[in-house]
Amino acid sequence: MKLCCELSANQQIQTTVKGSGKGAAAAGGLAFAGGLVGGPLGIAVGGAVGGLLGCWLTSGQFKPLPQIIMELSPQQQQKLYGDLMAILGDIQWTDVAQLTALVMGNGAMKQQLTAALLSSKVISRVHRVVKKETGVPSGGVRDGGAAPFLADEWNPWEDEQVDYNSALNKKRKAFKKYLDRVDKNKPKRYRVQIWGKAAIGLYLWEHILEGPLNPTDKVAQWREGEMQSEKIDFSFYTGPAVVQGHVPLDMNSLVLVLNGREQQKVSYSTRWLEHVHALVQSQTVSHVAVVMLGNEHCNNDWIGPYLKRNGGFVDLLFLVYDSPWVNDKDVFQWPLGVATYRQFPMIRPNAQMITSNRPYLCNFLGTVYKNSSRETLMRMLKQSGLDKECITTAREKWLPQETADSLRRYQTALEQSELTLCPVGINTECYRIYEACSYGSVPVVEDVQTPGTCAAGPSSPLRLLKAAGAPFIFISDWKELPAILERERGMSQEQRVDRRRRLLEWYASFRQQMKERFTEVIEETFFKSG
Repeated sequence: MKLCCELSANQQIQTTVKGSGKGAAAAGGLAFAGGLVGGPLGIAVGGAVGGLLGCWLTSGQFKPLPQIIMELSPQQQQKLYGDLMAILGDIQWTDVAQLTALVMGNGAMKQQLTAALLSSKVISRVHRVVKKETGVPSGGVRDGGAAPFLADEWNPWEDEQVDYNSALNKKRKAFKKYLDRVDKNKPKRYRVQIWGKAAIGLYLWEHILEGPLNPTDKVAQWREGEMQSEKIDFSFYTGPAVVQGHVPLDMNSLVLVLNGREQQKVSYSTRWLEHVHALVQSQTVSHVAVVMLGNEHCNNDWIGPYLKRNGGFVDLLFLVYDSPWVNDKDVFQWPLGVATYRQFPMIRPNAQMITSNRPYLCNFLGTVYKNSSRETLMRMLKQSGLDKECITTAREKWLPQETADSLRRYQTALEQSELTLCPVGINTECYRIYEACSYGSVPVVEDVQTPGTCAAGPSSPLRLLKAAGAPFIFISDWKELPAILERERGMSQEQRVDRRRRLLEWYASFRQQMKERFTEVIEETFFKSG
């Protein structure tokens, strides 16, 4: 490096950027102009002024080569060292002074080394001055027109910038491919909207899907919520204010919750189906499922024409009660659930519910119809004297709504009883079964087929619950009740607590299974089939 400095100092070499040409042009141009105007004296004056102007134009853009060499990085110096050593070859020298004397005394070698020094890519890149003028347009003038400003400077780093930009572009492309792969591998999500136009919609949303509802006021005119299950983002709308044409439908997959239990409800449900049919025809909606509280006799023929297999538009039907239509392809059985229409809440089990000493063996609070098995139930309790160990409240007429006081008494009875007696009504499946499960009170279910067209067979009635392994007590006649209660008396508290825990765990698992089943069937049918 010292030899290089000596060479450059000896030759009085100045490495520059275009500013050197710019300064020379300014000095020469003004000297020429001065000569034309003022003769020899004008040349002197013009040259002096031009030199000053050139100095100002190129201020900071000259660097002596020795200075540049000493500012090189160690890597750059090593590169320059290799280039020059290739020219020096086998020359023998002991120190810098001797080497310098040998080179200075050899004109040819000095010329070769100087040429190599000036042509070196390292030097030609390093001596650039980064100073840039700003605010002056290309080809403009500086300071009100004092001299032309050349905005297009030579860029000695051009090759490196090209290489850098090329490498940067490759990295950007590689990163984009990576993001594309991430996006491709990211689990795809689907969106489904649920319109709850029957009370069982609340059982679906709050008890099965466990979605939130806002506002929390149960009598609000409009309630809504959102939740995720597997790959599906569900949104839910319910309440009297949810009317046709005024629901913010922002997706093309819809679940409609309806009540088809009686004719008045069927007429209302039909109007909603016709509204959804219009949305399908306008291509606003592409996929439709219906969750329906069916008729207790399983007479659901009215909805048949709406099913896609019959030329309609309903892809899926989730139907309450043991309908013979259930095929687990496009018609699936759905649980009745708790009486949400009576404001029965979602119960969260706690330790006290599981471990407490319950003061009563059983409970039955309900309507006792004339000539029904419920009369037998009440008679057996009274004859055996066990009615004093059970909470019983009988009424002769069914009441569609609970008062706050009657609902509280009913919930207290469930919470304080080991067993809940569940006689058949119009159908074997009743709300009481699910409400008892909510409190860990074991349902004692009258396991008999009721009149109607519901499916018969070894697993009926209650085939959905039986298939799920419901830990209930099934009886065919209430005359069996005294023996059941006697066995109950002989159970230890530890046994009762264990049974209670198993019932609560089963019911939680059952709801989870229904959630997964519902979600998977929707996903497979709406988004993956065809």
